[in-house]
Amino acid sequence: MHQQTFHVEGMACEHCKARLEQALKQLSGVVEAVADVAKKQVEVTFEPDQVSTQQLQDAAEDCGYGLVI
Repeated sequence: MHQQTFHVEGMACEHCKARLEQALKQLSGVVEAVADVAKKQVEVTFEPDQVSTQQLQDAAEDCGYGLVI
């Protein structure tokens, strides 16, 4: 299990937070995703052998946000 914090571009409100968390949690291998609007970050706990950071970034981009490692 791996835990990583990403900077989030484009997240501005609680709706954004919920949308991003939901998008990430839908990926197979993601155990938890907790976003913080004030810090513009999301902390993701995932199984690196099941999901890559690129897949996390792609899922965020698909719903309008950018993840920066």
